Amino acid sequence: MAAAILQAKNYENITVRSAGIYAHEGSDMSLNAKEILHRKNISQSHRSSRFTVEDAQWADLILTMTTAHKEMVLRLVEEAAHKTFTLNEYVAMETGLDIQDPFGGNLQVYEQTYEQLNEAINKLETKLKLEDKI
Repeated sequence: MAAAILQAKNYENITVRSAGIYAHEGSDMSLNAKEILHRKNISQSHRSSRFTVEDAQWADLILTMTTAHKEMVLRLVEEAAHKTFTLNEYVAMETGLDIQDPFGGNLQVYEQTYEQLNEAINKLETKLKLEDKI
């Protein structure tokens, strides 16, 4: 959902990739995630992919939903520490470092996760605009 939300903003100078720590290569997005994005009028065309060393090398910034995901990225690619953060950590959210992982949850859980992601991505948008001016 995070990638779809960010891609919907249509930034010219930002390319977004989504990869999961436990992703099943080529799987479709969960039905609940699709439903929430549909309700928010956000289009998506997602097939899952597993996070790789090549993804880390490609990325200028790696944002994870949880601290556990961040730690797993760093176990795989230790040298990416300078550019790997939880999304909440990177945008200095006061609600904690983790965004709940909705995997396996009901529609309400996915809605809550969407709201957390949307709030953090709005702050990310502000932070990236400010950094461009430096």
